[in-house]
Amino acid sequence: MATLDSALRQQLHRLDGQSYKAYKSIRGTYEFPDFTLHIDYVQGDPFAAPSQVRLQVPRQTARFPAELYSSPVRAVALADYLTRQVYQVAQQLKSNRGSGKSGLIAIAPPSQAILARTAAQVRDGDLEIRCTVGLPAFGRRIAGRQAAELLCDDLPDILDQALCYDVLDAAALQRHVDTAEDADWLRQQLPQRDLVAFIADGARLPRRSGIDERPLEAEVIPFRSPDSLRVSVDCPHAGTITGMGIPSGITLIVGGGYHGKSTLLRAIETGIYAHIPGDGREQVVCLPAAVKVRAEDGRSVSGVDISPFIKNLPQERSTHAFSTTNASGSTSQAANIMEAVEAGAQALLVDEDTSATNFMIRDRRMQALIAKDREPITPFIDKVRQLYDDYGISTVLVMGGSGDYFDVADTVIALDNYEPREVTAQAQAIARQYVTERQREGGEHFGPITPRVVLPQGIDPSQGRKPVSLKVRQVDQVRFGREDIDLSAVEQLVEPGQVRAMAAAMVYGRQFMDGQRSLAEILSAIMADLDRDGLDCLDDRVSGDLVRFRPQDLAAALNRLRTLTIQPRE
Repeated sequence: MATLDSALRQQLHRLDGQSYKAYKSIRGTYEFPDFTLHIDYVQGDPFAAPSQVRLQVPRQTARFPAELYSSPVRAVALADYLTRQVYQVAQQLKSNRGSGKSGLIAIAPPSQAILARTAAQVRDGDLEIRCTVGLPAFGRRIAGRQAAELLCDDLPDILDQALCYDVLDAAALQRHVDTAEDADWLRQQLPQRDLVAFIADGARLPRRSGIDERPLEAEVIPFRSPDSLRVSVDCPHAGTITGMGIPSGITLIVGGGYHGKSTLLRAIETGIYAHIPGDGREQVVCLPAAVKVRAEDGRSVSGVDISPFIKNLPQERSTHAFSTTNASGSTSQAANIMEAVEAGAQALLVDEDTSATNFMIRDRRMQALIAKDREPITPFIDKVRQLYDDYGISTVLVMGGSGDYFDVADTVIALDNYEPREVTAQAQAIARQYVTERQREGGEHFGPITPRVVLPQGIDPSQGRKPVSLKVRQVDQVRFGREDIDLSAVEQLVEPGQVRAMAAAMVYGRQFMDGQRSLAEILSAIMADLDRDGLDCLDDRVSGDLVRFRPQDLAAALNRLRTLTIQPRE
């Protein structure tokens, strides 16, 4: 181990002008006055993936008060805040020092959500920050003096500007950590109050665009709960807050087009995460295992029991272990629901706009024209109540086109210019006045949730000579070995690092695929290891680009792998 940062500086000066591959010699550990630098991976080319470094900062240097990391939730929030500080400083320091990625300093860019990431971690007040750096070169020759400035001057500058409590905005940091803890506390209150979600009065729900999750700034109407659904909650830090509680059961969100129905549902579905101060959704929470489901034409399905929704197919094809490489809208939505339930969903979030019409409703006239024995699909309207009664799984449904759902709804919320009103009584009165006379289909109970056993041979991450080849393209696609997994319909993912971590977890999880464990048991084993050992257990590399995910989202990735191999549980 080198003793001072000067040793690294002198070594880099000696490498000046040599072939780029000579940079490999700097891999190792270096002691700086206030931190330890680990150079874990050295790129082989200035145009290749950047090198990976870690800064370990002892608590004596960082000097963060212990109350900022006194619980796992607070420690994650502190690390999240530091990630954002490092990201901002690195953006300011970014400079071109030669060819390719020369001079780059980067950390995994954070979203609006407060998440556990390998990019920054806090353990008993000690910090570890993981960055990528582009080691400088001119052509393919080492720019040693520029590399010395990068590693021996810029990295300490990041420490001085972003990682010491004394230089940070103490009030903003406290607010960040307290906001995360309040959101976690609110989420824990939901089951106790028999709620699916809570949206605080004053929340700002609209986003800038479909690809920009930052809050819309102009002409935003603050959320205000209807009196009949308003609940009051005492938070540890924000004190008493009020807002709309969405009860367990079946909730419809109705209203005219462009009046905020989907915006409200989007806020609810992202309520699985805490959000940064200023996001507008800091006090919007939902059950942690609430799952957004939709139709997904063309996806593969492997051995899913969709018989509660679809049976009696032509040619007597069974739907008790249904497989296809090209699912229809209705079949895919049925599979998505069954897979979510299998993975432990507590609630389903459904938007009419992204659903298959023939899956959602079959009205009286269509029932009269096409007899039930000629229609294999039992629509969701006839199963949504059974799903709650038999399994305790609630549904929040955006519906603008079919009043038939008034017959099964427990709560109806109407949006008018982004302002909610509870109209349950009016909806029930309309249902009594305008009786649809449609026949209920699908029996008296929802049907079985059949466990599936995942076999390891279907999880093949190899490509060519590489035993493991994983490539992530943004937040909606991953190349897993030779297969592309399309995650564009898994709408609750917010960072590419979640997808990287899920791909690694699919490889890691093969050890639990013994031909006996069900998918749910495999998910439980993986998540237990993550809880105990952290994200690093998924990858032998010391990576800074992994982000925590939910078991339901990991299940969604596994279920979309076209080589997935399933066998019935004996």
